[in-house]
Amino acid sequence: MLTGLTIVFLGGDARQVEVIHKCLELDASVRVVGFDKLEQPPEGVTNENLTPDLLKEADVVVLPVVGCNDQGVIGAPFSSKELVLEKELFSVLRPGIPVYTGMAKAYLKQIGAECGFRIIELLERDDVAIYNSIPTAEGAVMMAIQHTDTTIHGSNCVVLGMGRTGFTLARTLQGLGANVKVGLRRKADAARAVQMGWKPFVATDLTAYTSEIDLIFNTIPTMIVTAQMISKLPRHTVIIDLASAPGGTDFRFAEKRGIKALLAPGLPGIVAPKTAGIIMANALSQSILEEFQLRGDEG
Repeated sequence: MLTGLTIVFLGGDARQVEVIHKCLELDASVRVVGFDKLEQPPEGVTNENLTPDLLKEADVVVLPVVGCNDQGVIGAPFSSKELVLEKELFSVLRPGIPVYTGMAKAYLKQIGAECGFRIIELLERDDVAIYNSIPTAEGAVMMAIQHTDTTIHGSNCVVLGMGRTGFTLARTLQGLGANVKVGLRRKADAARAVQMGWKPFVATDLTAYTSEIDLIFNTIPTMIVTAQMISKLPRHTVIIDLASAPGGTDFRFAEKRGIKALLAPGLPGIVAPKTAGIIMANALSQSILEEFQLRGDEG
């Protein structure tokens, strides 16, 4: 249980609502900012203003999956006001207080270092990333169906990267009857790919296979689908880039050549916000319980 803890939520989308519900169920004292436009707010919670007094009371602060952008703006689609993470405001947090987010950009990390709070990135946890790969894969398949005029069954699909998302996606495509090739950066992944029935190749050698590709799914967050590769793709090829913005595709050249290329980060929150929220809620509550249990043991 989280009895006695004050948890302050700052912004977030439908996933965050699930996290709020979970914390309430565990008997935390929940304060929220950035939810004044939510039609059905969680029972017992009222929207508040982002003030130093509110942050002084916090034992835990929870930010959205992407904590804030490079200008410090916190994602808050249910807010009528812009929320900004400012150093002067966050300097009132108690030293060492945990601030949770999915992934932290450089701005948030810098403010954390200057103000002395600890940033905990939930998407760095293997369990969260693996669970999240499921709605990501389903969302990628949904996009592929929407933007092609042929079935996935029998199509030639390339998945670039065999991390947690790439692995789940390749297996999903295989289950739908696609011919799956996986572009790898690590030789150690080749054996696993062969064992799964996929055809592995070195990701940078994609040009050797471009003439027979219907769909490319990229999960590598560096420029990998280059103009040189795109220039050799059939015009019907669709590229779905699942890497964090700005992705790993030369979108400008793809548009110039008439190749459909779509940047699609954050699919769990788009295609399955309830499931994605439950994943984050379970990880957050477990982490908070471990955090304060450890403090209690040390005390």
